[in-house]
Amino acid sequence: MIVYNYLMPKNQLATWIAMLAVIVAAWFYLFYQNWQMTSLPMSEMWMPPSETFAWKWIDFGLVYLMWAVMMAAMMLPSAIPMILVYARICQQHTQTIHPFVSLFSLAYLLVWLVFSIALTVLQWQMHGLHFLSPMMDNQNETMAAIIFILAGIYQFTPLKNSFLQNCRSPMGFLLTEWRDGARGSFQMGLKHGSMCLGCCWAQMMIMFAVGVMNLLAMALITVLVLIEKVLPIHPQYFSKTVGVLFLGWGVWLLWL
Repeated sequence: MIVYNYLMPKNQLATWIAMLAVIVAAWFYLFYQNWQMTSLPMSEMWMPPSETFAWKWIDFGLVYLMWAVMMAAMMLPSAIPMILVYARICQQHTQTIHPFVSLFSLAYLLVWLVFSIALTVLQWQMHGLHFLSPMMDNQNETMAAIIFILAGIYQFTPLKNSFLQNCRSPMGFLLTEWRDGARGSFQMGLKHGSMCLGCCWAQMMIMFAVGVMNLLAMALITVLVLIEKVLPIHPQYFSKTVGVLFLGWGVWLLWL
């Protein structure tokens, strides 16, 4: 359906293009941030303060912006199938997809934007504990190991599986959670975003273990989320395989 764009109604194609534009812009910003950190002289580079009391509002703002853009770049690709199915149903029921699809998408993003506040506060504390370097790299292998082990364990939990099943079934979600009108669109977006957060929060935490601005890790986790939520594979087997890998990585770090 996504590949053969010429089969899409024009308004659904516009939704696809808009989502793609947001994703590309988010990744461009992350690449730019990475370029700044690797290319600029230290004297010209902004870095988070190493002590919690030294943080100013601008530091919180920049760290939050980084996490918010990162969540959009990593999570929106896997949300596209759900948004396109929702757009098609809106087209069939109301002969229009605006503003409903926009509200659904914004509500979905809002969940991750709120989660970014928690990640910002957590990073602030990690700098104060010297778990993260000024370049936002991990400098505590025990903490990194614990994050990987916890993420690995979560892959095996019924809660993870329940959230994943809901994320993998756009039509099933919309049939059971359907709400009419603009308010209903926003409520459904919040519900879907909350399910995705429940499914993927532990994977996002891995960024603290591998370096917050590690572009390769961002790309790999994005692909992992896509495979789990979108590709026609057995989700439980894949999740458990990923869980074994996370656990193995964590144990290996403990033995270093």
